[in-house]
Amino acid sequence: MLDRPRTVLSQEHEIFRASVRRFVESELVPNNMAWEEAGIVPREAWRKAGDAGLLCCDVAPEYGGPGGDFGHCTVVTEELARANLSGPGFVVHSDMVATYLAKFGSEEQKRRWLPGMVDGTLIGAIAMTEPDAGSDLKGMRTRAVADGDHYVIRGQKTFISNGQNADIIITACKTDANAGAHGVSLIVVEAKTPGFRRGRNLAKIGMKAQDTSELFFDEVRVPMANRLGAEGQGFGMLMTNLARERLVQAVRGTVLAEEAIRWTVAHTRERKAFGRTIADFQNTRFVLAELATKTVAARAMTDGLIALQMEGTLDPIEAGMAKLFCTDLQCEVLDRCLQLFGGTGYMLETPIARAWADARVTRIAGGAAEVMKEIIGRRLFQGAA
Repeated sequence: MLDRPRTVLSQEHEIFRASVRRFVESELVPNNMAWEEAGIVPREAWRKAGDAGLLCCDVAPEYGGPGGDFGHCTVVTEELARANLSGPGFVVHSDMVATYLAKFGSEEQKRRWLPGMVDGTLIGAIAMTEPDAGSDLKGMRTRAVADGDHYVIRGQKTFISNGQNADIIITACKTDANAGAHGVSLIVVEAKTPGFRRGRNLAKIGMKAQDTSELFFDEVRVPMANRLGAEGQGFGMLMTNLARERLVQAVRGTVLAEEAIRWTVAHTRERKAFGRTIADFQNTRFVLAELATKTVAARAMTDGLIALQMEGTLDPIEAGMAKLFCTDLQCEVLDRCLQLFGGTGYMLETPIARAWADARVTRIAGGAAEVMKEIIGRRLFQGAA
């Protein structure tokens, strides 16, 4: 937005960005419309992304990874957003699933699953949301009952990104129905396990190329060795990692807001009404000036939090603030910029229309905006007289 160099990312990150951008433009962008029509990104694209180093950037070399950091993961998130690509579920795979395994998995689990996630031969998903339990994870009903050295999992998940493609699914289950948050465990279910089945690939308003599914667990027997950490620690793990997930959404929203303003500046300089360009009207300049100012503020916020995440000191409440502010802003920018495109902006062939449709879910996924306000409000009143 302002041509000012960013300081949060190093020269090494920017060199990596150049290679990511080349891959995105040559391998992903030309296929995006076909993938949106198909409702899924083919596994071949995942393997190519793995070969190009776009997956699980911060996984350690001993588990097949490149040994990068969160900055490298951020570069991938930003370049996918810059290209207006919502289909490839690389962020869920790398910033969520792989992070849970790397942070909480046993040595055997990490060696078993991470190398395939790095090279794209194994695709990961995480199953938290249920038909009656979204942002309120304590209300989940999926049960994992101990039976010898196995768990028997019964239940249903929905709105699961990468659900059709996934080979491994980190599944949030109740292992103790009477213990509330302390009764939640995370168990890795392999898609080949008998009793596991996928429902339909869900039809969505936007993000049409990203496969999003219902998942069913019908007496699925999973070894206890597939549980991450100790029994009952799952809710704490989810809360720990949700901070990173929410920051990633904030980063993506900020980039898309920046891009939408660029698209709109270019369009309004060309489009004419009443004998002059749309950019010549004061309203256009005022709208874009206001949106640009807010977006520069969002960039300052997210860059600051990227630095904290790279240091390992990101506060979950600050991440929630960023998610709330930046996803609200993303939707505002796209809506008001689309208005300046006129009827053209309503056509799905235009980037602004696809980005507008894709953006709406960001105020819901990863914790709804109302939940972010609630957790921020609780922090404000902690210790208050």
